[in-house]
Amino acid sequence: MTDLVTQADIEAYRKDGVLVVRGLLTDEEVELAREGIATVLEFPSMLAQVASGVDDPGRFVEDFRRWQDVPEIGTLALTSRTAEVAAALLQTDQVRFYHDHVLVKEGKTRQPTPWHQDQPYYNVDGHGTSAWIPVDPVPVAGCLELVAGSHEGPWKMPRTFLDGKAKWFPEGSLDELPDIDADRDAFDIRAAELQPGDAIFFDFLTVHGAPGFPFEGRRRVLSLRYLAADARHAPREWTTSPPFDELYDVLPEGAEMDHPLFPVVWPR
Repeated sequence: MTDLVTQADIEAYRKDGVLVVRGLLTDEEVELAREGIATVLEFPSMLAQVASGVDDPGRFVEDFRRWQDVPEIGTLALTSRTAEVAAALLQTDQVRFYHDHVLVKEGKTRQPTPWHQDQPYYNVDGHGTSAWIPVDPVPVAGCLELVAGSHEGPWKMPRTFLDGKAKWFPEGSLDELPDIDADRDAFDIRAAELQPGDAIFFDFLTVHGAPGFPFEGRRRVLSLRYLAADARHAPREWTTSPPFDELYDVLPEGAEMDHPLFPVVWPR
């Protein structure tokens, strides 16, 4: 058990698939995350993408899998208390690091992040959790939003964020997400005002999205993702997000995620 979450928190996470954890990172770790994000923005990887349109007055930038070449992100992914909290929430005796995801919405960005589940984009089956950690103050109106209880499933159709295309599954093969914004009162939508170093933990199947960021400052976020002991490799017929091409012919389907890309971070 970690002192960052209580037994009541763990039970709430099991029920809702989402939990706000205050003060996850220390001030020093928040500064480390800022430095790492700055490096990612200055030296984007081949996986980086601009997820906002050319006519957007702001800019939404994403990058993935930088922990091995950006030391600050690697340090936080492997040694911060994030893994400790993940172990408590997942109720697992072993946690592996899965991947990192940097998300930056510049001030005045209109582009929302559409409602979606993460699980259908991934190359794993089993349980996992994401920690969405801002390094800037985030007002409720600019925060990640999550539908409590949606982690019970089932999978919904994943689509590309900008043009809504069904790249991964054939049209009609999965049910569509409901139009949440058309009837928001019908859903238990969670969001919070966050300070740097606070975090929102959520299940890979929890439906979530985010508004634009119509404010003066930036919303820089480091998302760290972790796998429970029951996670297994699930090669897909589509390109996953992020892709892990180096696993082909290395990890068979159904294998434990026993690979240097996914180090055990709990217990230490």
